[in-house]
Amino acid sequence: MPTDSAPTNNTVSSSPGPTFPPQPEGATAVLVLADGTVLWGRGAGAEVTRVGEVCFNTAMTGYQEIMTDPSYAGQMVTFTFPHIGNVGANLEDLETTTPSACGCILRADITEPSNFRAVSHLDGWLKAQGLPALTGVDTRQLSRRIRNAGAPNAVLSHRADGQFDLHALWEQARDWPGLEGMDLAKDVSCTQAYDWSQSDWSLKDGYGTLKDPKYKVVAIDFGIKRNILRRLATLGCEITVLPATATADEVLAHKPDGIFLSNGPGDPAATGTYAVPMIQGILKTDTPVFGICLGHQMLALALGAKTAKMHLGHHGANHPIKDLTTNKVEITSQNHGFVVDKDSLPDGVEGTHFSLFDGSLAGLQVTGRPVFSVQYHPEASPRPQDSHYLFNRFVDLMAARL
Repeated sequence: MPTDSAPTNNTVSSSPGPTFPPQPEGATAVLVLADGTVLWGRGAGAEVTRVGEVCFNTAMTGYQEIMTDPSYAGQMVTFTFPHIGNVGANLEDLETTTPSACGCILRADITEPSNFRAVSHLDGWLKAQGLPALTGVDTRQLSRRIRNAGAPNAVLSHRADGQFDLHALWEQARDWPGLEGMDLAKDVSCTQAYDWSQSDWSLKDGYGTLKDPKYKVVAIDFGIKRNILRRLATLGCEITVLPATATADEVLAHKPDGIFLSNGPGDPAATGTYAVPMIQGILKTDTPVFGICLGHQMLALALGAKTAKMHLGHHGANHPIKDLTTNKVEITSQNHGFVVDKDSLPDGVEGTHFSLFDGSLAGLQVTGRPVFSVQYHPEASPRPQDSHYLFNRFVDLMAARL
């Protein structure tokens, strides 16, 4: 998990290490990569130090949703779009109550908000959430480095006094083990069951409330995004959310019409040590199952497939996916650093969706059974919404069995 630490004011260390560049005047934040690369800039948000994996996100909108997406646990987000913070922050565009991301890296300073929905400055919101930000960085250069060399481990530190022990920060980045082997789902999951009834947002009325429930859905929380729950509620689903560690017996005790496996962070193989037996248990029934992101990976592992760490992952809101069941292409929102190996799918499990960027597997279904999943985020807010049909597909499978 990302950790806080307070660097000392020393800038010299007796042990050998990389040669660091001089600190520019006015620099109050720094990003130190595990290979010794140093990126200086101006600090924003909370004055803390965080360690994690650096990724980049190409979305032009939705920075609050991105920073509050639990799937970003253990990661710091480089925004490739330069104008981050220009619409401020509000209390509605949140995917969870406590952000799990380590922090963010921005091209430009955060400006004063200009939007009728803004209730605070993004800098103030970051401070309130305990999140550091590094501004004034050439994010194109950093993104190219990630694209070419892979997502690096790094430390992001913000100190208003500009005092940094670069060697200590580098050692912290070097010694962080990385996301492979980390089970982060338990850290971001709920700890007890709860019910959900909030539905989709509209400009006129804000968020709605579930009316006339038709289907009973149990959602397994590996780090679930609220907009997934809202989408299901809008389609008439009465939802009970269970912790990531729930057993098959606990899930089935609710007598669900459908079971949803949520998104989440970390290495699916690590989370699978307890989640796979649960999923294999529910697959012994004929209950419809729908998985998204980590839930897709968990389902694949339970069916006998394998997962692997990606070179740089998919993070953005402009990823084209082809649905082989309809032969249509949809633009999708994505956030994942692991992938299901398409060559490992067992007999009776077929790939249904594939990335048009790199050909990786983006969806699967079990032949002849109401069980399917996708790697990307069809619930995406604020956009795109090309993939909302998948929720309707899940509801139709439940309706066919009532």
